[in-house]
Amino acid sequence: MKASWKLFGGLAVFYAIVTVVYVLIGGEPLGVSGLLLSACLAGMIGFYVWFTQKRIGVELPEDNLTAEISDGAGELGFYSPHSWWPLPVALSACTLGLGLLIGWWLSLIGLGALMISVIGMVTEYEKPTTSSAH
Repeated sequence: MKASWKLFGGLAVFYAIVTVVYVLIGGEPLGVSGLLLSACLAGMIGFYVWFTQKRIGVELPEDNLTAEISDGAGELGFYSPHSWWPLPVALSACTLGLGLLIGWWLSLIGLGALMISVIGMVTEYEKPTTSSAH
């Protein structure tokens, strides 16, 4: 993670410098805001990765220059093998976007469908707790 936060920190500094240079050569407001937002986004990601590294306090294999490929082996996390929920999320987001062009009523339908499908996707693997008070 050390390489990651240094990379994003460097990108934030680079974008900030480019923003200043762009302003000095008479850049347009849209370009200035885009470069400034890029600097802020890179800085935010860099801070998050730095904070996470400090919190877990473990040196990862990608930070060790003498690490082997096998040092990174093991369980990486849980990834959903077959989920249909991204499809309704995408369709309802498209409906919401089309509602901005067609009419407010379609936006309301898309927003309602988006809320339901996001809740379904987030809670897909939640298991209800059962009380065993026998």
